[in-house]
Amino acid sequence: MYFTKLFCHFVSMLFCMFFVNYIKKLFCIFAIMRIDIITIFPNFFEGPFSHSIIKRAQEKNKVKIHIHDLRMYSENKQKSVDDYQFGGGAGMVMNIQPIDKCISELKKERNYDEVIFLTPDAKYLTQERCNHLSSSKNLILLCGHYKGIDQRVRENLITMEISIGDYVITGGELAAAVLTDSIVRLIPGVISDETSALSDSFQDGLLSHPIYTRPSDYKGWKVPEVLLSGNQKLIQEWREEKSIERTKNIRPDLHK
Repeated sequence: MYFTKLFCHFVSMLFCMFFVNYIKKLFCIFAIMRIDIITIFPNFFEGPFSHSIIKRAQEKNKVKIHIHDLRMYSENKQKSVDDYQFGGGAGMVMNIQPIDKCISELKKERNYDEVIFLTPDAKYLTQERCNHLSSSKNLILLCGHYKGIDQRVRENLITMEISIGDYVITGGELAAAVLTDSIVRLIPGVISDETSALSDSFQDGLLSHPIYTRPSDYKGWKVPEVLLSGNQKLIQEWREEKSIERTKNIRPDLHK
């Protein structure tokens, strides 16, 4: 009798463990990603997020994007969010107070995987990082402006900093749009053919191979014969060869 009860208890525990893991997997599949973007130009995102993949992702309830006007969190009468920098020098600096208040209020409602600051003086945005962030549940993106943000924000409120390249643009809004697009397109169910995203440049550390479509001959510019052969083994070998060749010629830094 004792062993029978022990066995039943063991089976019950296994069932509970299986059930909990199953629920977790279902939650991951059906969970909706939330992206909160903090900016001083909230209308900027009406264009980028109202078309193509980002628009469809929102319509499919794969992602919810919320835009927050930073000025609404400023506690001064002018609703200003910038001031002169200590020590002098050209350029205004974004204040701590409204940024802290906005992030704090968001965090009261939910937990966030990352609080990301878009800035040129940070590590590059890579496909590997996009892949990682695409599995997040909640993200905050902070768009910088003017000369930048108070360093204390970066030291105490930001968990990740991302640059989209070695150049300076007017503000972080364009960078936030780029980051959002690069993440959202990887969410399962957003792109109808998910294998398409897996074969993009950088997914395997290489640039993508050349691609062609009809007509096969246009003004004497012909598609490589191997792609018309129907031999998938030869086609795959050709694509891998060209992918390596393009990477060596265009981005030798990627080729190992």
